Amino acid sequence: MKVVQSWTRSPQFEHVPESFREIAAASLPWRTEPSVYRSDLGDRLPDGLSMPRAYSVVDIDDLSAGLWLQFIGHDSSRWSVETFVRAAYLLGRLAASPTVHPLRTLGSTDVVRGYVRGRLDHQVLPILRAEELWAHPLVAPAFGPDLKNRIMEAVQALPRLIEELDRAPLGTAHGDACPRNLLATNGDRTRLVLIDFGFWCEAPVSFDLTQLMIGEIQTGARPASELAQLEAACLPAYHQGLIDEGCHVPLDTLRRTHALLMLLFFGLSAVPLEVLFGLPAPGSAAVVRERARAASFVLDLLDSTRSP
Repeated sequence: MKVVQSWTRSPQFEHVPESFREIAAASLPWRTEPSVYRSDLGDRLPDGLSMPRAYSVVDIDDLSAGLWLQFIGHDSSRWSVETFVRAAYLLGRLAASPTVHPLRTLGSTDVVRGYVRGRLDHQVLPILRAEELWAHPLVAPAFGPDLKNRIMEAVQALPRLIEELDRAPLGTAHGDACPRNLLATNGDRTRLVLIDFGFWCEAPVSFDLTQLMIGEIQTGARPASELAQLEAACLPAYHQGLIDEGCHVPLDTLRRTHALLMLLFFGLSAVPLEVLFGLPAPGSAAVVRERARAASFVLDLLDSTRSP
């Protein structure tokens, strides 16, 4: 069985000012996925990782492309900690693989600064500075004054933290390595199939650990109370993956980079920003409370790795 998938830049971008259109387009780099499937990445992936076969990749016009992909039957049952550990190890190998390395530029090579200039500067930070957000009846009980103050202190520290990330070692990243994009086939959780390459990029090492650990917290599928266990298990596994590909980043350096990326790509947006636009919060008040607990975990992690 085969699956046809199409990627397109939304025509809605044509009806907004140029600067905002560029930001919106950059937030969904749709050309990356066809580029990845045109490449020989499947032959370069570390043992234990694979990707669907692309039967055809067709440019439809200047704003869209079509993909004809192999169908992947998979096991969608809840992951165990052991599966997370295996995924973290394989993502570490992906990050440092010298064979994969030449293909890192198929996607973004400025993922941190690009995210700051786009989503953070134009959406997340202005909303975090709005008092209406913190007074919202869903937000106020979960993100109380202490947590709000810690988040805003992190916002104040952002220029320094981003400069620190500029010095972090780089690797190759899938870019959206949540469990839903890492498929186990035939009940074999030791071998995973990567899908959804739209955010493939060069990024600081440990980039993929953020979505691996946070993806199911964001959707309410997993409680934030499991983050400490996942952190303790996944970070060393990822580190071992780097080592096995010849990349010897010190574990403390990796943990600090991981903490910075968790703050930037999840911690600051853990608050359900959409409530200010009259949209429902993600799931329920219980999900919002879990996101607050996850934000606290991220801030604690950042504090525990604080650089001198």
